[in-house]
Amino acid sequence: MAGFGRSAAAVIAVAGMAFEARIARGVGVEAVYAARADRLERALAEAADAHGCAGVVSFGTAGGLAPELAPGALIVADSVDGPFGVLDTDAAWSARIVAALAGTPVASRTRRGAVAAVGAPVVDAREKDALHRSKGALAVDMESHIAGAFAAARGVPFAVCRAIVDPAWRTLPKAAMAGLREDGSTAILPILRELAKAPSQLGALLQVAGDARAARATLVQARQAFERAGAWRIG
Repeated sequence: MAGFGRSAAAVIAVAGMAFEARIARGVGVEAVYAARADRLERALAEAADAHGCAGVVSFGTAGGLAPELAPGALIVADSVDGPFGVLDTDAAWSARIVAALAGTPVASRTRRGAVAAVGAPVVDAREKDALHRSKGALAVDMESHIAGAFAAARGVPFAVCRAIVDPAWRTLPKAAMAGLREDGSTAILPILRELAKAPSQLGALLQVAGDARAARATLVQARQAFERAGAWRIG
């Protein structure tokens, strides 16, 4: 994996949803997002062609797999185990990222370890438990393997910063996934339609909303810390 050298190229943050990309984007940092793999791969390639690529960071939310992790915990991954095999993150960059969190509220909620990557949402608590047992991963997302493979192909550093949204013990209601569009944006009408079909989902949906607030707060606090410390600068 390439080390840190002088470059005017951008770091590219890879996310699944629009709000995650908005948090990640900044000076010297381009952000791409999509919920569908082919769209995300295309957006990543286009961003690299337009802005260069000094490094790739997978940034956003993730589902919890380790049962002790609550919503809002932050995972700085050592590796990603997914469809492309095991992809290691850049050790030096990951260490800088963790160091940047020292003295912030996020520091006590940060864990190092493996992340699992999958091609479809893992929404059932039993599926999460099975994945945790088989992979030993702390969390799961749908973008980190794409980010890692792209970084490896370009020979640039790769890192993963993911905040837990739905914990391992939480099974997501159908309504929670209904509003996610393929491009990574969200729509409220499909959620309301799903609730109209099964109003009993409301309580679980409100729990998910609380989880999402905790994860978003962690991402914002972490991103601010990275900016202050220059942890995402390469060169």
